[in-house]
Amino acid sequence: MKKSYVQKPAELIRDWHLIDLNGQTLGRVATTIAKLLIGKHRPFYTPHVDCGDFVVVINADKLVLTGDKMLSKIYPRHSGHPGGFKAPTIAAIMKKDPSFVVRAAVKGMLPKNKLASLRLRRLKIYSGSVHPHTNHFAKKET
Repeated sequence: MKKSYVQKPAELIRDWHLIDLNGQTLGRVATTIAKLLIGKHRPFYTPHVDCGDFVVVINADKLVLTGDKMLSKIYPRHSGHPGGFKAPTIAAIMKKDPSFVVRAAVKGMLPKNKLASLRLRRLKIYSGSVHPHTNHFAKKET
């Protein structure tokens, strides 16, 4: 009788993936990032084990949105005080912090469970093309 293989956390070896957002559509690349963080690209995916990889995202300021989402899509928030409602557009947020838009899109695509915060910690987002994780990719090449 064959039994299913269950991945154990001690046997896990995490890889590093570099994703360049230059000219990429936000939603399409966010699904790819979420899949890598969850670990669904691996043949031994186990739902209750955090078996995803590290993902480094560069050029977050050069991502593309389809249609008129730059001016129409908003991220509402409320401070809890009277008159504390704010609803900035993506264009306003991209000027201030482009990594917030990518992180929010990926967070929305992750399952809402105890592993979500652990998976989001492995997501590293940078506005430019320079990042401090180059040594992880150098080891992979050799």
